[in-house]
Amino acid sequence: MGTETEIKFEVTPADLEKLAASRNLRPGNGELVTHQHLVSTYFDTPKHVLRRNGVSLRVRQAGKKHIQTIKTATNGVAIGRGEWEKRVDGNEPDLRAARGTPLDELLSKRVRRELDPVFSTHIHRTVVPLRPGKSQVELALDEGHIRAGLYSTPLAEVELELKSGSVSDLFRTARTVAELVPARLALKAKSEQGYGLIADQPTAAVSGSKITLPRKATLATAFQVTARSVLHHIAANEPAVLAGLPEGVHQMRVGVRRLRAAISVFKELIACPQTDAIKRDMKWLAGKLGPVRDLDVFLNTKVKRLAEAEPPIAGLSDLVGELDYRRAVAAEAAKAAIASSRYRLLILNTLEWIEDGAWLKRRSVRNGQPARTFAADLFARRIAKARKRARDIHHLSVHDRHKLRIAMKKLRYSIYFFESLFDGKAAARKLSRYKTALASLQDSLGALNDIAVHQKMATRIRADANEKKMQPVAFAAGTVVGTERGEIEQLLDAAEKAAHKLRQAKPFWH
Repeated sequence: MGTETEIKFEVTPADLEKLAASRNLRPGNGELVTHQHLVSTYFDTPKHVLRRNGVSLRVRQAGKKHIQTIKTATNGVAIGRGEWEKRVDGNEPDLRAARGTPLDELLSKRVRRELDPVFSTHIHRTVVPLRPGKSQVELALDEGHIRAGLYSTPLAEVELELKSGSVSDLFRTARTVAELVPARLALKAKSEQGYGLIADQPTAAVSGSKITLPRKATLATAFQVTARSVLHHIAANEPAVLAGLPEGVHQMRVGVRRLRAAISVFKELIACPQTDAIKRDMKWLAGKLGPVRDLDVFLNTKVKRLAEAEPPIAGLSDLVGELDYRRAVAAEAAKAAIASSRYRLLILNTLEWIEDGAWLKRRSVRNGQPARTFAADLFARRIAKARKRARDIHHLSVHDRHKLRIAMKKLRYSIYFFESLFDGKAAARKLSRYKTALASLQDSLGALNDIAVHQKMATRIRADANEKKMQPVAFAAGTVVGTERGEIEQLLDAAEKAAHKLRQAKPFWH
C-alpha cells in the first residue's frame, strides 16, 4: 500500500495557462516539463457497491501503459489516502491485484460478475517537477472532460502531489498556486465528479457526516479527524450558498459552528497564534451567514405562515416584501464573502492548520492522550454544568436562557465529536436518552432564542419606519412578534420537561 499525499484545486482553463507560464512554478535541477494524454476508465456495479463502501477502481491508459489503481475515500477533507497501483495488460482490471486491499473484501461472486465501466476521464496533463525546500512535489495541470455515456462535463484541476519531503513544503507550494490564481480547494475526486455526472444531481445543500474515531485514537488524531469532517461540511456547501439556497446557508453555518465548537473542546491541545487566526476568520464567516439564516427563519417559519390568518394582518404583504429585500441583500453579502480571496485562503489555511499546524510540532503530553479518557472527563464536566444551568428555566432571564442554549449546543457538539468511542450496547441506549433530551431541550431553547431575535428585527424595522409607506410594515412586524409572545410559556414548559429528562439520564461514558 502507498499513501497518496496531495492537494487539489479547482481552477479555470485560463488559470491553467497562467500557472503553466508562471516563473514561480518552474522545474528545478534541470528537470523538464512533460505532457501526457490520460484516459482513465472507472469500474463499479450497477448499484455502485464500490462507491458506497468508499473504494474506487480505475484503469488508466498513458501511451502504451495501463495502470490499475485502487483508492480509498477520505472522511472529510484530508490530504492523504490509501492507494494501490499495479501495471496491467489492457483496459480491463486485474482483480487478483486487489488482494490485501479494501476492494478485496467487496469482491463477492456477484460483484465480480457485475463490475463494468461506469464513466471515464479524458485528460491532457502537464507535469511540472518542483523542488520546494528539500522536497519533491509534482505539479499536474489537468484539462479535459469526464464522460458517461452521452453525457460529459469539462474538467480543469491542479494537483500537487508530495513525492518526498515535508508536508510543509507541499503547503508552501499550494500557497504559491493560490496567490497566482483564484484556486478553490477541490473536495471531490475525479471519481466523485463522475458519479455526480451519472446521477445528474442538481446543486444541493450538504449535511455533516458521522465522525468515526479509531477506538484507540489519541487526542491529536481525534482533533484531526473531527476538524477534517467539519471543514468538509463548510466547504462542500459553497455551491449551495452561491446558488442562493437557504438550506446551503444553514448547513455552512452549522459547519462553522461545529468547527468553532471543536476549537473550544480541543483548546488546550491546539493553542497557538495560528489557531487564533482561524478563530477570527471563522467568526467573520459566521457573521456573513448569520443575517441570512435569521431572516430565512423569520420569513418562512413565522411571517409567511400568517398569510392565511383571519382576520388578515394589515401590512403583512408589505412586511414580506421588505424582509425578502433584506434577505436578498444579506444573501448577496454572503455570496460575495464566499467568492472572496479571504474565504478561499481561509479554507486552505484551515486545512494546513489541521494537517501541519504549529500545534502538531509542539512537544505536548496532550497529543498522545487517549481521546476516550479525555471525552469521558469532558462529558462529566459539561453535563454537570448544563444540569446546573437548566434549573428553574421559567425564571431565567433572556440572557441566561441564551447562555443555557449555548451550553447545550456545546454539549451536543461534544457528543457528536466523540460518540463513536462509546458504541457498546449499554452505552448506546444511555447515549440515545441523552441525545433525545438534549435535542428536545435545544429545540425549545432555539425557538425561544428565535423569538428574541425576531423582536430585535421588529425593533429595527420600526426604527426604520420614518416614512409613511413603511408604517404598515412596522405594524405587521409588531403584530407577528406579538403572536410569538403567546408561544413562550408553552416553549418554557417543553424546555422544563426536557431538562428533567436530562437530569434523570444515566452516564453513558463510564
